[in-house]
Amino acid sequence: MECDEILIKLKSMANPDNVRGMARFGINTHNTLGIGIPALRKIAKEAGRNQMLSLNLWASGIHEARLLAAFVGDPIQVTENQMDCWAKDFDSWDVCDQVCMNLFDGTPYAYDKAAEWSQREEEFVKRAGYALMACLAVHDKKADDLRFLPFFPFIKRGSVDGRNFVKKAVNWALRQIGKRNDILKGLAVQCAEDILLENSSASGWVARDALRELRTKERRGSTGMGHC
Repeated sequence: MECDEILIKLKSMANPDNVRGMARFGINTHNTLGIGIPALRKIAKEAGRNQMLSLNLWASGIHEARLLAAFVGDPIQVTENQMDCWAKDFDSWDVCDQVCMNLFDGTPYAYDKAAEWSQREEEFVKRAGYALMACLAVHDKKADDLRFLPFFPFIKRGSVDGRNFVKKAVNWALRQIGKRNDILKGLAVQCAEDILLENSSASGWVARDALRELRTKERRGSTGMGHC
């Protein structure tokens, strides 16, 4: 499928009522058509993995086209420069999270970008850093525990950021790392307890919400996106 063909199809599926509903969930409605993820996944399945198509869809600036770009892109062909450029374009939490979990976490640069972006000031670039940590914790099944240990200081540092889209991604990263196994769970609980000492409303929420989940007897193993 060609990019122009897909864009025509997407525009024909526009649903203004859905756009209004998306706004209630904190999704940026600029250039948004109101098409659900299942419908986009169906188009992605028909198109198949196609890196050039992914780049062209992203360049359109249309919200759903950018979600679709994450679904059809090839993580092996993604460059570090592409990751940085797309991260700068992030303007909605759902696009940020979908790109991280469907494309960026499969690249060779994912761990480095998670650490780097978590220290950035831009709201959605910073969120992307923590979203990548969460997605790697869920998807990189073969990773050694040592790969996740460097993330804890960044999580602690980011916990005081009171911006909603950042603090919820920080919490998401902490919970998902802690749910990998009992060793990381213990370290995540200790990190959360340390975060409580930061004495800010944001860090208090991050820590208490994480501890509520991590201290349950059964780990639920959620793989969903971070809360908006």
